[in-house]
Parts: sequence; structure tokens; C-alpha cells
Amino acid sequence: MSEVFKFKNIMVGVDISEDAQKAFHYAVERAHIDAAKLLIVSILETDNMNVYQAMDNNYIKSEREKLMARLLTYQQYAVAHGVKEVETYTGEGDVAEVIVKTILPNVTADLLVVGSNDKKGLIGYFGSHAAYIAKNAPISVMVVR
Repeated sequence: MSEVFKFKNIMVGVDISEDAQKAFHYAVERAHIDAAKLLIVSILETDNMNVYQAMDNNYIKSEREKLMARLLTYQQYAVAHGVKEVETYTGEGDVAEVIVKTILPNVTADLLVVGSNDKKGLIGYFGSHAAYIAKNAPISVMVVR
């Protein structure tokens, strides 16, 4: 019987949505089981800011600080749950494009885990971040619902 395939570098996209939380917990468990490095990425969605927020340096600084604090919490959780190597990454802009075009080309991930995030309204009509990532990422993608 052949050995089950194990991932070496698992990236997970996190935000505050329920599906992203499920994706994070799956990625932590899988990284622990596979003895893989866990790469945690979170993107500051500057595209979703209104013009007043985008022009307010204090607002942007505050949002960056919140994002970094959340990433530290995720990192500590992963280590406490048996993941030996954890790295964090951030970016700003459109979540899917930043992950696919900026972050993935600069890391050695072999699996990307993201939440499905059911979107309502106009963005749901044109497609979600998860759909874009699954279609355009150069590595295996797991979409968690």
C-alpha cells in the first residue's frame, strides 16, 4: 500500500468570516497531521474602503494594526495546536488578486485553503474570491464551506 500524499507547505487565507474560520481550522489540523509548514495570509481589503476611509491615514494604520494582531492570534493558535513552523503574510487590495499574483509567486506553498464565503448582491453575481483563486492559482486549492 502506498503512503498517503502529504503537503509540505500549506497556505490558508484568513479573515473574520465563518467559512474562513473553518478553512483555518482545517489547515491547522492538516499542517499538524502532515508535519507541514503553515503559511497564514490575510489581506487588507482597501478596495472595499470608502473614499474617506482610504484617505484617512489613521484609519488605514488602525486597520493594519488590527490585521497584524489577528494574524498573531492565528499564529499562536496554530503553534498551540502542534504546528511546528508558521509564517504570516499580508497584503493590501483585492484579496484574490493579491494572493494569486503577489503572494503565491513568492512562497513555496503546495496547497491553498480558503473559505467559500457566500457573497450576496453584485459581487456574488460576478463570482467570489474563492472562485477566482481556484481558477487562477498555480497550486492545489481547497475551498471550505
